Amino acid sequence: MTRVSDSAANTPRQHGAMEHSNPPCDLDEVRHYRLGRVREALAARDLAGIILYDPLNIRYATDAPNMQVWCAHNEARYLYVPAEGPVRLFEFGGGNDLLTAGLPTIDEVRGATYVLYFIAGGRQADNGRAWAAELDSVIREHAGGNRRIAIDRVGPVGMLEMQRLGYEIVDGFEVMENARSIKSAGEVVLMRHAIGVCEQAMQGMRDALVPGITENALWAELHRGNIAGGGEWIECRLLASGPRTNPWFRESSMRVIERGDIVAFDTDLIGPYGYCADISRTWVCGARPSDEQRRIYAEAYAQVQENRALLKPGATFRELTEFSRPLGDEFVEGRYSVSMHGVGLCDEYPAIPYPQDYEPGDDGVLEEGMVICVEGLAAPAGGREAVKLEEQVLITADGHEQLSSYPLEEDWL
Repeated sequence: MTRVSDSAANTPRQHGAMEHSNPPCDLDEVRHYRLGRVREALAARDLAGIILYDPLNIRYATDAPNMQVWCAHNEARYLYVPAEGPVRLFEFGGGNDLLTAGLPTIDEVRGATYVLYFIAGGRQADNGRAWAAELDSVIREHAGGNRRIAIDRVGPVGMLEMQRLGYEIVDGFEVMENARSIKSAGEVVLMRHAIGVCEQAMQGMRDALVPGITENALWAELHRGNIAGGGEWIECRLLASGPRTNPWFRESSMRVIERGDIVAFDTDLIGPYGYCADISRTWVCGARPSDEQRRIYAEAYAQVQENRALLKPGATFRELTEFSRPLGDEFVEGRYSVSMHGVGLCDEYPAIPYPQDYEPGDDGVLEEGMVICVEGLAAPAGGREAVKLEEQVLITADGHEQLSSYPLEEDWL
């Protein structure tokens, strides 16, 4: 099924299933920018094109979502983006465009050939050959003899078949993570909107936080607010209370939250238009904080404030590690996995380690248009509880601007 552009057809643009009736910016402008970033990345690496299976990479390149969570673990739909030429989506369930009608980033929709064993079963080898042959035909149309392609992920049957046909394959995630790292002005508008929905849902959590509620019931308030506000899903279940906060990274449970417990959470929320709101806050249930709770809160707060102050264009990733707030001995063992990381449609490149975890090899720099999440975790060794904080920050021409705005407990300091 070949697409006819909206302008050529002279018909109003139809909105895909994940869109709202009144978007906060020109969505087509954002879509063209993102697809352009992918094509620029391909050209810079002398690649004929890229085959994408990861649903967030497909979303970035085309804004074409379909069963995002299910497709994250089932390789059932894929996209081919050439450096030059038509973009083709190979859709799950046949070549229909029920979810992609009107998107200016897709030139053709075809039915997918399934290489994953779940669907292919004993036909996997035959399907792999058919899959590779069809893509080979598509790639040759505009590749000009270039046999270098990128793939973000596909099962070994597909990878081996492409190599058998003479293709040199490079890592598609390196291509896409770098393309996705610089946000357009429109992307920032959409991200602000997602953060607004997230923070409204956080307020719903705060209102529901009373002694006797379970962690899961409290976490459900974030889901409810996200979906009601037009959001999509949440990547993790990082909410814990009382002694389950230390060490960090336990997910929400049926534990009943008690008066005086610390409650800490990390939203990891994919909101409206697919943009991530990654914010962490820590509260105390039904009481004023104890002296120990105030002490560790102050440590997590200082980590975020001091490390955020380092953010500016031109700062190297190594400098961000070297000049980050030193962790006291009691906080080293329980430190977070990174001190900062990029964010866009999800957690993204780069990941900035603590000095204890630094390994040379990635000497990138911050650029205007990146969005960085600054992490703070105070989990004292042998302590009962931990505090988790996190802010989402835009790199601007002359420094940075914080995008997240939900209040911190500054009266505890």
